[in-house]
Amino acid sequence: MTETIRRTSRVRASELLGRNWLNTGGKQLSLEQLRGKIIILDFWTFCCINCLHVLDELRPLEEKYADVLVTVGVHSPKFEHEADPDALAAAVERYEIEHPVLDDPELITWQAYSARAWPTLVVVDPEGYIAASLSGEGHVAGLSSLVDELVAEHEAKGTLHRGDGPYVAPEPVSRTLRFPGKALPVSRALNGSTEGFLVVDTGHHRILHLGSDLETVIDVWGSGEKGYADGAATTAHFNEPQGVTILPEKLAEQVGYDVVVADTVNHRLRGINVATGAVTTLAGNGVQRLLDAERTRATQVIGSLGTDALEISLSSPWDVLWSENLDSVVVAMAGTHQIFRFDPATGELSVYAGTGLEGLTDGPPAEAWFAQTSGLAEDSNGDLWIADSETSALRVLRTSANRGAPEVETLIGEGLFDFGFRDGQPAQARLQHPLGVTSLPDGSILVADTYNGAIRRYKAEHTAADGTIVPAAVSTVARGLKEPSDVLLDTDGTTILVVETNAHQLVRIAVPEEYLTIDEGATQTQRPRTPVASGEFGLSVSFQAPTGQKLDYRWGDPTQLQVSATPTELITSGGGTTEGLSRTLQLNPDVTEGVLHITARAAACDGDPGEEIPMHAACHLYQQDWGIPVVLDDTGDQELTLDLRGVK
Repeated sequence: MTETIRRTSRVRASELLGRNWLNTGGKQLSLEQLRGKIIILDFWTFCCINCLHVLDELRPLEEKYADVLVTVGVHSPKFEHEADPDALAAAVERYEIEHPVLDDPELITWQAYSARAWPTLVVVDPEGYIAASLSGEGHVAGLSSLVDELVAEHEAKGTLHRGDGPYVAPEPVSRTLRFPGKALPVSRALNGSTEGFLVVDTGHHRILHLGSDLETVIDVWGSGEKGYADGAATTAHFNEPQGVTILPEKLAEQVGYDVVVADTVNHRLRGINVATGAVTTLAGNGVQRLLDAERTRATQVIGSLGTDALEISLSSPWDVLWSENLDSVVVAMAGTHQIFRFDPATGELSVYAGTGLEGLTDGPPAEAWFAQTSGLAEDSNGDLWIADSETSALRVLRTSANRGAPEVETLIGEGLFDFGFRDGQPAQARLQHPLGVTSLPDGSILVADTYNGAIRRYKAEHTAADGTIVPAAVSTVARGLKEPSDVLLDTDGTTILVVETNAHQLVRIAVPEEYLTIDEGATQTQRPRTPVASGEFGLSVSFQAPTGQKLDYRWGDPTQLQVSATPTELITSGGGTTEGLSRTLQLNPDVTEGVLHITARAAACDGDPGEEIPMHAACHLYQQDWGIPVVLDDTGDQELTLDLRGVK
């Protein structure tokens, strides 16, 4: 029997309700207006790297089935800033979303469809019934099969309506910069010039060398068209690059390129020879790491991945940094929540820190959890500072030789659902989805606090000139900015330069003589809490491999479940990581509420049922992270079932 992701029960789809619609030319849409089309509801939020992956996964599907399929993005915000309609409109433009988007800040439609995770996909058939519900990434093959099935069925019934969908393209806007991502000073001569800054012009898919006036364009690499192609500066293609770094001159002469670019959506590292303008690929095969055979096992080993970097999969590299201390390029691998290293001289790629699980856990690099690492800086001691965006955290990877073994430490941040705008003691301070970080000569750290529209400062405990001990503190340097994604010290050493992404500009800010102290409070992501009973609690995740794939049992159980909680006391037993997709927990009756953190993984490879998996079969890892807010109630549920990829 051919496997399908289709539901076996017929459940009527709920109406699409929210604040407003985007990409419809100002029109409001309803399910009735979409009747006759196959609909994919994409529940997303623009901070989420997994959601951005799904946007790109759906593009070829939308193109192939343009006359029968309508994707509707249901924007369900995690952070407070994401509920701002102007911020959402900018995100829709930035990510070049070419389908209608429903703004659902109150999570009305999210709740109506029982969504529990970003991203969640719900398929509605032409008669208005739910055909499938899926969580996470990597479902395009199954969706394509389901669309073919629905097209055949409803064409035969006469209930399929072919033709254009409701998407209306916005008017294009001409700008010098478009949603710039990162910038850095030109630290040595590049093609004879030591002036200005390298700027990642993310929305134009190119890299610029701007003069010190922040307006004069000295050099451009990239055609300005989204895509992937090596070659000359004017014909090479990037796809939403985010990070850039400059190699030391002697090393650049040795390897033949000066600049390393984090080419985010292409899942690659690219090199630029500034003298010739040539763009080359340094690492990455273009296959997203989470969906590649290299990730079919349950855990990612810290250490070398080999020197054939062009055959190794990456996942949304967001920032790159030349580390003098580590003598290599450090990569913030946002898509796998890890820190990588790349050696230009040998081509070796390695995982330097992070298990690949999403969260906030300190300790040795092999045990640390990160969450969408997005910004990197190195201080004068050689320590690596990290903007960990999804946990709204400032973290440091102690790598300097005088500190012993490397260790990850969190200075600001509490967890995946905790954020706010609060200065003062670091333990009580809060950020909101920071993307950039830089180290200043006085030892303090500046953070581009993106969703708070602010530049924040962390200063460790230190001794003042009069000999008194000054405790560590967090303060505010500037606010009122439009999604600043990077911050750096200006070349004059007296001002700071901010990449103000949603204002499409770089802006200079004078360092104030006295820093602000702001307390607008700490908050958490507000989602409906699930009532659950204390005591024994059953947890299960459903998964079925797509047609043409089978679970990979060659090295044991190919499924894994990782469970933890905030606060940790919520689970008295049953937490941790084990094989299988079911678990029995014990929930503490003395804890009134909290969040269950659940990560499910399943490895499947191409192959037919009953046959052995071929040696070189393509393999795939399906993974989803859930954060389920719960409140303990004696009348609450005693079990929870989630769908990784299931049939209902």
